[in-house]
Amino acid sequence: MFSRRYLAMWSAVALLAVYAALAATHYVSWLWIVVPLAFIALGCYDLAQQRHAILRNYPLWGHLRFLFEFIRPEIRQYFVENDTDEKPFSRAQRSIVYQRAKNDVDSRPYGTELDVKAVAHEWISHSLAPTTLDSHDFRIVVGADRVQPYSMSIFNVSAMSFGSLSANAIMALNLGAKKGNFAHDTGEGSMSKYHREHGGDIIWEIASGYFGCRNDDGTFSAEKFAKQAAEPQVKMIEVKLSQGAKPGHGGVLPAAKITPEIADTRGVPMGRDCISPATHSEFSTPRGLLEFVERLRTLSGGKPTGFKLCIGHPWEFFGIAKAMLETGILPDFIVVDGAEGGTGAAPLEFTDHVGVPLQEGLLLVHNTLVGIGLRQRIRIGASGKMITAFDITKTLAIGADWVNAARGFMFAVEIPPYSNNYWSDSTLFFGT
Repeated sequence: MFSRRYLAMWSAVALLAVYAALAATHYVSWLWIVVPLAFIALGCYDLAQQRHAILRNYPLWGHLRFLFEFIRPEIRQYFVENDTDEKPFSRAQRSIVYQRAKNDVDSRPYGTELDVKAVAHEWISHSLAPTTLDSHDFRIVVGADRVQPYSMSIFNVSAMSFGSLSANAIMALNLGAKKGNFAHDTGEGSMSKYHREHGGDIIWEIASGYFGCRNDDGTFSAEKFAKQAAEPQVKMIEVKLSQGAKPGHGGVLPAAKITPEIADTRGVPMGRDCISPATHSEFSTPRGLLEFVERLRTLSGGKPTGFKLCIGHPWEFFGIAKAMLETGILPDFIVVDGAEGGTGAAPLEFTDHVGVPLQEGLLLVHNTLVGIGLRQRIRIGASGKMITAFDITKTLAIGADWVNAARGFMFAVEIPPYSNNYWSDSTLFFGT
């Protein structure tokens, strides 16, 4: 009982004795004994509780461990990490977003902080005869032969759902899309009134939960889909097969986090977990996927329709490509999501080790479409850690027609990357 493990506890007892003696002789007030009594009470609780072995073995001392764990991310971010350590984003990457979001100076007068001799250092080879461009508003037409083609920016807001992001965050992102004349992907949580607040262009993502266009049993509702898809603000329809942060996983929004607004937006009941199945109920084959894409395109009035996926088994995408040739049904676009993606709703094993990274996945999709002669008819989007113009240029050079960014825009609205709650409790946390 007199082991060093209990030194803090015995120190509190000794301090209590000292303060009691001083109070008895009127040197200090009896209120001074409250502090050591509180420490002793906490120590007794640590010894009795059975949840944390560290606190049971090291009463009082053990709380220091939890304190240091709590502040470790901030200490690492502000005092330890190198400016170019990308885990998952470097301080230099975050800083350039903060500076540009506020129109601050973002230049580096003394040159690059990168080691240009390092293995895997990337660069662009410039021309000695640069050209003059008529406009800086770079756009690509998606669904050129459809009834309602869309002239799309090459840089857009990637999929982030209402319910994962707060109302303020959704409105801020959509206002940015409106001002910048680019598109805002709804994520699988459907279109809320906050997506409609400022009138920014919308890409409506339809996932396995069919939120916003579902029947009571969770199946797809053509009537509900057609009604929302007809809104002029909706420019494209995107069927989500998988996402880079948790490919093949599905998802759950706990009942405790479902507000009346979220329930109304998604078309789900209050008081029950909101489930996103790992697979779609409307199709189970490559041919079925393409037929569903064609069905959504027709129901939307001819708006560009495609699908998003994180590449897994290459032969599964080859099967989709084969079905395109056999049926003649083509998506207007394919969005390739890299395994670099982030989410607060996936096991660490999925985040770290499942799915193909963006560069390899994009090359596979691009080269496959080139090989079967369909690349000129199908546009390709790409998403996965897009921050700077170099990231955009590199990805376009590999084969994409446009890119989407999520976390970069989160930084721009000042959502900290090291908050424990910046996804899971975002309804309270986010703000503009």
